[in-house]
Amino acid sequence: MILQSDGKYLYLKNKKMAEESCPVALSELCLAQVCLSLDSLCSTQPDGSLRLSWAPLLPQEMADQLLHKMATQGTLNDRTVGIFRSCEQLRLRRACIRSSPLSAEAFRLALCPHRLQELDASRVPGGLTGAHILSGLASNPECRASLQRLTLSRLQMGWKSMEVEEGQVGFSSLQGLKILNLANTDLTDPLLEDICTLPQLEGLDISSTPVMELSALLGCRFTLRSLTAHGLRQLDMSPARVISILSQLHALRHLDLSDDRFASAPPSAEDDEWGEGDEAVRLLLEGGSGVLPALVSLDVSGRKKVTEGAVTAFVEGRSGLVFLGLLATGAGSCDVLSGKDNLKVTGEANEKQICESLRRYRERECFTREALVHLYQLTNDMYDQTRPDILKLVLGGMQNHSESLPVQLVASACVFNLTNQDMAVGMPHPLLSAVVHQVLEAMRSFPSHQQLQKNCLLVLCSDTILQDVPFDRFEAAKLVMNWLSGHVDRTLQRMAVAVISILVAKLSTQQTTQLGADIFIMKQLLGIVQQKAMAGVVDSTLKFALSALWNLTDETPTASRHFIQCQGLELYEEVLESYSSESSIQQKVLGLLNNIAEVEELQADMMEEDLLEHVVTLLQGPQVEVGVSYFAGGILAHLTSRQDAWTLDQGLRQTILEQMHAAILTWALPEREMVSYRSFRPFFSLLQTSQPAGVQLWAVWAMRLVCTQNGVQYCHMLQEDGAVELLNTLSSDLDTHSDVRGMAESILGMVEHHQTASNPLRTQPAIP
Repeated sequence: MILQSDGKYLYLKNKKMAEESCPVALSELCLAQVCLSLDSLCSTQPDGSLRLSWAPLLPQEMADQLLHKMATQGTLNDRTVGIFRSCEQLRLRRACIRSSPLSAEAFRLALCPHRLQELDASRVPGGLTGAHILSGLASNPECRASLQRLTLSRLQMGWKSMEVEEGQVGFSSLQGLKILNLANTDLTDPLLEDICTLPQLEGLDISSTPVMELSALLGCRFTLRSLTAHGLRQLDMSPARVISILSQLHALRHLDLSDDRFASAPPSAEDDEWGEGDEAVRLLLEGGSGVLPALVSLDVSGRKKVTEGAVTAFVEGRSGLVFLGLLATGAGSCDVLSGKDNLKVTGEANEKQICESLRRYRERECFTREALVHLYQLTNDMYDQTRPDILKLVLGGMQNHSESLPVQLVASACVFNLTNQDMAVGMPHPLLSAVVHQVLEAMRSFPSHQQLQKNCLLVLCSDTILQDVPFDRFEAAKLVMNWLSGHVDRTLQRMAVAVISILVAKLSTQQTTQLGADIFIMKQLLGIVQQKAMAGVVDSTLKFALSALWNLTDETPTASRHFIQCQGLELYEEVLESYSSESSIQQKVLGLLNNIAEVEELQADMMEEDLLEHVVTLLQGPQVEVGVSYFAGGILAHLTSRQDAWTLDQGLRQTILEQMHAAILTWALPEREMVSYRSFRPFFSLLQTSQPAGVQLWAVWAMRLVCTQNGVQYCHMLQEDGAVELLNTLSSDLDTHSDVRGMAESILGMVEHHQTASNPLRTQPAIP
C-alpha cells in the first residue's frame, strides 16, 4: 500500500500492481502450448493447410483467444489458419490477425464463413489487402449485419479495385459496422463519403490519411460519437471551416486532433499545415462551451498554442470531461487538472500523466518516446520501488516500436532503472522474461550503437535476471560475445565479461559445446586474460573472464582443444606464476586446467615437468587454500590415471601419486560451496579398481565434498549417472585402499540416507 502526498491510500493502484504480479493464467499456458504443438495436433490437407485431427467444441471466447495467441506469437499464417475452417468447433466472433502474413484465399476460407463481430487486420503484410477483406466479409450475408468493429490500419488497401461504383462493394455494404479504423491508409474523399452513409457508425479513425475534405462527416452527424483525425497532411480546409464541420457533429463525445510531428516539424512549416491545425485547436479550446459542449474526451497532445488559460476554461466549461490529451503541450501542470479525480490526462507533469500517455499512445512512436523520456527522469528517483505495472508499459513501447532506435534507447534506460539492484526481485518472472527478450532484440537490431548496447548490458547485469529468469541464455551469450569483439571500453568490457561468465555457467552441455565450437570466442576471452595479466592487475574483469573460460571448457572437448590451439596453456602457466599469492585467481586457472586434463587426447599437451611440479606444490601447505589444492589434485589425478599415456619419468608419476594421497587426507571440507558438476561421468575412469589409490582417493573425496554440501542434488545424480555401482564395486574390492573404501562407504551412506528421506515408506515394516 502506497501513501500518497495527499494522504489518500490508492487501493486501485495496489490492485493493478498485484495483478501484474499474478502468475500466468492456466488458460494462457494451455493456449501457448497448443500454438507450439499444432503440427502434432493437426493433419495436413491437400492444399497444405492444417486441420485439427480432433477438436472439442470450444467456448467461443476460447477460440478467439487461440487465434489472438497465434497472431501474437507469430505462428498464424496460411498453413495454420486452416484450423479455423472448422466453424462448428472453433467459432470466431472477435478475430485478430494483426501483423500475420495471410493471403486473400486463406483469409476467405478460414475467417469469412464465421459470424464475426470484430476483426483486427492491421499491419497484415503480403498479399492480403483491404479490398480483399471487404470483399470477403461482404460475401457472407451474416457478416454484413453482424460485423460491428473493423480495424485495417497500416494495411495495403488496394483501393483502386474497390472504388465505389455501381455493382462494386463499398464499406456501406457492412450495415452493422459501428467502429472503423483506417489510420495510415490511402483513404480517399469518395470512400469517406461512402463510409459516412453507414447508419450505425459511432467511431471513425482517419488519422494520417490523404483526405482533403471533412464535409462528408456530416452524413453521420447524428451517430458519430468518436473521431480520431490526427496527421491529416493533405487537408484543404481553413481552421474555421474545420471547427464549423466538427461543431455540427451533434453526437460527438470523443475527439482526437493531436499531432505527433512536434519533434520534427521544420521551422518553415510553422505557418502552413502545422500552423492551421494548431489554429483549429486554439479555436476549439477558446471557443467556449458552445463549441462541442458534449465532448467528454479531447486529445490535443503535441499541439502548439495550447495555453494553460485555454485549458482551464475548456475544462471548467465541461463538467463531464473524462480525458484530456496534453502531452508535449506544456499545459499539463494546470491547477484545474489536479482537482479532477475522474479526469485522465496524458502529459509529463507527473507519474499518472506519463503512464496514461504510454497506455494511450502505444501505437504512436513519437509520443511513446516523449513519454519514455519523462518516465526515465521519473524512474531515476524510484529507489527500492518494485513497479511491474510501469515496467509492463515500457515493454509495450519496446514491442510496438522494435525498429525505432530512439524508442529502444530511452526504453532500455527505463528498464534498467526499474530492474536495478533489488528492484527486479519482486517482478513477475514472465514479465522479466519478456523484457529480456526485447532487450536482446534491441541488441541484435542496433549492434553498433554503443549507448544502447551499454543500456542493455546494464539490464542484463542483474543477479535476479541472470540467475532466476527464463530466457534464451545461449542466444544472449552469443550476442554479448559478438558485441565484445568490437569494443574496448573498460566499463562495458567488465559488464560484458561478467554477463558471459554467468550465462555460460547456466547453459546445457550441448549449448556450451555449441558455443565453445567458435574459436573466436576463445580468442576473445583469452585476449582479455592476457591483457590483464600483462598489466599485473587483479580485477573483476579478469576474474569473470577466467570463470567464463572455466565454464566454457566444462565437459566440452572442442572448447578445450581451442584453448590449447590458442596458446592458452602457456598463458595459464604464466598466470599461475604471476598470481601465486592470489588464491581466487589460482583456483579459476586450475579449475580450467582440470577440465583440459579430463580430455584424454589433450593430456599429452600437459605433460610438462615444470608445470606438474608447480601443481604438486599447490597440493597442500599453510598458505594454500583447499580450493586451490582440490583442483591441483584433480589435474594430477587425471594425468596420472593413464599409465600407458604417461610420457614423463615413471618415478615422477609415483612420487606425485604418493604426495597426492598424503595431501588429500589433510584436506578439510570447506564451509562454502566450492565447485559444481553437470555430471559425474568424468570421474568414471578414476573409480576403476585398477587405478592407483591416490587417483581413486581424489575422486571419492570430490564426490563426498559435493554430496555433503548439496546432498539432494548430487546423491540423486550419483544414481542417475550410474556412479553408485562403481562405488559399490570399489567398496567391495579386497584390493581397495582402506582410505578409499572408507570414503566410498561414507558416500554410499549419504545416498541411502537421502533415498530414505525422499521415500519414508522404504523404512516401514511390511504389514503381516
